[in-house]
Amino acid sequence: MRAPGWGGTSRVKVNDMTRPLIALSSCLHGDPVRYDGADKRDAWLLEELGRFVDYRPICPEVGIGLGVPRAPIRLVAENGGTRVRGVADPSLDVTEQLRRYALEVLPQLAEACGYVFKARSPSCGLFGVPRYDREGRLSDTSSGAFAAVIASRLPVLPLEEEGRLANPVLREHFVARVFALRRWRELLAEGPDAARLIAFHARHKYQLMAHSPLACSRLGQLLSDLSGDDLAQRLAAYGQDFLATLAQPASRAAQVNVLQHLAGYLKRVLERPARAELAQAIERYRTGVDPLLVPIQLLMHHVAQHAIEALAEQSYLNPYPAALDLRRGI
Repeated sequence: MRAPGWGGTSRVKVNDMTRPLIALSSCLHGDPVRYDGADKRDAWLLEELGRFVDYRPICPEVGIGLGVPRAPIRLVAENGGTRVRGVADPSLDVTEQLRRYALEVLPQLAEACGYVFKARSPSCGLFGVPRYDREGRLSDTSSGAFAAVIASRLPVLPLEEEGRLANPVLREHFVARVFALRRWRELLAEGPDAARLIAFHARHKYQLMAHSPLACSRLGQLLSDLSGDDLAQRLAAYGQDFLATLAQPASRAAQVNVLQHLAGYLKRVLERPARAELAQAIERYRTGVDPLLVPIQLLMHHVAQHAIEALAEQSYLNPYPAALDLRRGI
């Protein structure tokens, strides 16, 4: 039985690949479920990213039985902890209901490759949700009761708030993680053997390097000998480290390092002017003159023109559908 507060969505495929499933706060989906009966429909999520992903809307406040419209609630600091109480009626306490509901829907998130929460919500906010003292004065900030449980129980699931996704760096990072998790899930669904796992790592080598060269090397060493009978154990360890590595922000310096590695593959096939043009594009990105998109597009042009098979399938060059155009702003 579907837990209350869930919106249904079909799982469809595009080009024989399953579209990532992203959970999101129902109000961002355009559902009129906020306390005042309004919604907070997010155009970019639905009209841009929504071309390539499926959504599963969730409203925990509706899920625990609060009506629409309803009296507003807020976070209250009490006895070293946080409660979720009514604004007009502080005797209303829905803290435990929200926490229990989060536990109820956890199994439903097994297929999810990401979650986008409504910012500043006492149930769904991840960061900076206002918290008040018992006298109603603003005290500090915290996380929403529902979102906090999800974040603690699913530490490798890409989580974001819609407001932060206006930042082009955070937006690109979130989407790249969503599609990487989708590819990892597809590998698991295939019943991976040693050869498939090694091929998966080879495909993601430079994407991992952009987030942590040390982790990339560590993951490669983990797969250096898969001849034993502990493949399942290594697979689990690899998956945890793979997802945790991609959760780390990619610095500009690390991006430049990867771009230079990729350019090295092309030295023997490019004429001197083309090599100089590529080096200049990387330098212009390093100094912040051009976005990452410029050297990436130039690399992809040369890779296609010269049929460099070792790079053609690199996830670093194609981490998500190109039509999203997310590297233009970073």
